[in-house]
Amino acid sequence: MREHSITHLDPRAPLVLDTRDLPRSPGAMREVVRVVPAPQDLGLELIGVPAGADLSLRLQMTSVSEGVYVSGQVTGPLVGECGRCLREINDTLDVTIAELYAYAHSTTDETTDEDEVGRMQGDLIDLEPAVRDAVVLALPANPLCREDCPGLCSECGEPWDNLPADHSHQAVDPRWAKLNDLTR
Repeated sequence: MREHSITHLDPRAPLVLDTRDLPRSPGAMREVVRVVPAPQDLGLELIGVPAGADLSLRLQMTSVSEGVYVSGQVTGPLVGECGRCLREINDTLDVTIAELYAYAHSTTDETTDEDEVGRMQGDLIDLEPAVRDAVVLALPANPLCREDCPGLCSECGEPWDNLPADHSHQAVDPRWAKLNDLTR
């Protein structure tokens, strides 16, 4: 049997689930509904869940022969910046998680790689890696304030939405620039 790297979990940590009251017989279920503070760095460069913001968890823990299957929804606020016009984005995140957490010394030790399946530590499950993976994978790498955002004018940097329809910048050939002074 392989030895797995063990970090001691705090049973009072917001994203740690305690399975002591979940019978270990396959098919036994328990609902988990709670609001927890979001961990640090839950997102990408331009968009993410603010640290400490309320994450709502609506989960179901189900005993299976090899461990506990955790599935459900995670919802929370999203804050970011549009990748085209740099406007602030405020939205709501709603992602699904589905993860198996294997009992210690189960047959998954021989049949899976260490990072393929979550591992229980005694009766505790660390939900943070699964939540982090689900959230980060659901976020757009280049978030937009709206699908048809025109972005910024490349010359003056103003959002195209704030500029008149006939907005333009005349590019004058520097060799003829002095002639413009004659017309003023």
